Amino acid sequence: MLAPLEDFTDSCFRTICYRHGADLTFTELTRFESLARNNKSTWNRIKLYDDTPTMIQLIGDKEQSLKKMLTKFSKENGFMGFNLNLGCPAPNFVERGLGCAMIKRIAKTKKLVKIIQDYGCHVNIKMRLGLNQYEKEKKVYLNLIENVPAQFFVVHARHGKQGYNEKADWNVFAGCVKTGKNIIANGDIKTKEDVEKLKAIGCKGVMIGRTAITNPFIFNEMKNLPPLNPTMIKKEYQKLILERNPSSKYPKNVFKHFNIINK
Repeated sequence: MLAPLEDFTDSCFRTICYRHGADLTFTELTRFESLARNNKSTWNRIKLYDDTPTMIQLIGDKEQSLKKMLTKFSKENGFMGFNLNLGCPAPNFVERGLGCAMIKRIAKTKKLVKIIQDYGCHVNIKMRLGLNQYEKEKKVYLNLIENVPAQFFVVHARHGKQGYNEKADWNVFAGCVKTGKNIIANGDIKTKEDVEKLKAIGCKGVMIGRTAITNPFIFNEMKNLPPLNPTMIKKEYQKLILERNPSSKYPKNVFKHFNIINK
């Protein structure tokens, strides 16, 4: 799975990753309150242009806003369901009880999940291990996994106070798998060997983010598919940009980080 990455995973980037190995992609984080208010730029963030399998990632906690947003939502080709963000550590979200601060708000999360399911859509969760080290040690993440009836749980193996310079704790995945729920591993997954280790633990899949930014062919490589031509991929991506006319920040960020393409 391709992780939701702010200012990267627009439709062009998602399509490229799907065409070359990713099974499922996720949109950037989107506030469903903004969608409920009919904010045009927010709706543009979740527009699907082709059949690339896509989960739309949402953040928020107002039930009425979610219901209102869903009445305005029309399923497009490629739409696979919604993902609720319970992992973002940004202070502007955490201070409102959102992102990784939602992990202990099990009753609220269950209500949001039910609203989406009652609308006839799949819903899954992307989460961290809690807001901080204390919540991780208390295993609040297991309480949520055990008590919320989501399709699957993407577990980012860091808590909310940890940065990407700190190693993800893969030791937590065994406990998550023991809940009997579908667990997708996330955090520091870089090689096919990593995937095999996580598969042996019992994880149903992996989500890759930062590694895909620097190497968009990572999904292809992990499936042992034939090597790709970087020049051809660059032309393919540029063609999508011309067709879909995304904000200039997306190609700017992509070409800045695509190490293989820039060689």
